[in-house]
Amino acid sequence: MSNKKIELLITQLLQELGEDPSREGLKKTPRRVSHMFTDLTKGYTTTRATTINKALFTEQVHNMIILRDIELYSLCEHHLLPFFGKCHIGYITKGKVIGVSKIARIVDRFARRLQIQERLTQEIANELQEVLQPLGVGVVIEAQHLCMMMRGVEKQNSVMVTAAVLGNFRSELATRQEFMTIIHKNI
Repeated sequence: MSNKKIELLITQLLQELGEDPSREGLKKTPRRVSHMFTDLTKGYTTTRATTINKALFTEQVHNMIILRDIELYSLCEHHLLPFFGKCHIGYITKGKVIGVSKIARIVDRFARRLQIQERLTQEIANELQEVLQPLGVGVVIEAQHLCMMMRGVEKQNSVMVTAAVLGNFRSELATRQEFMTIIHKNI
């Protein structure tokens, strides 16, 4: 990604909007926006190997492991406006566990791209399924979309919920229900 090119594009955008990019409040805006987009899209430059960084461990446990309320921030690919919320993840081990912080890093790796929530949910589930090869995976995302809140329909209190369930989270109703119950409990 070329920060200089992005700066030039932002300068041109400001001009097209009728602004003066040389006025005091906007002088550094192209550079700030370029750095912001570099940060908000860093998911394109991270890999599975750097995200997990050898934090995959062999353990003879066969439990449901849940990490809930993982904060996420992403950009809607349709309007480049943020959507934000929480991600809940569960998996049933089959000999492998992953460092807990790595789960949050996987969420960030996919969220820090231009996204739609539906695909983001599936990408996270697929990544965990491939890396851990567990008995099953469940991923639920609850998010608010500024593209829906600030423009268009302007619905301030809407929350979109998406779920991806793989393995026994899909095939066994009791497993899926246990996961859904735990992620929505105030434990």
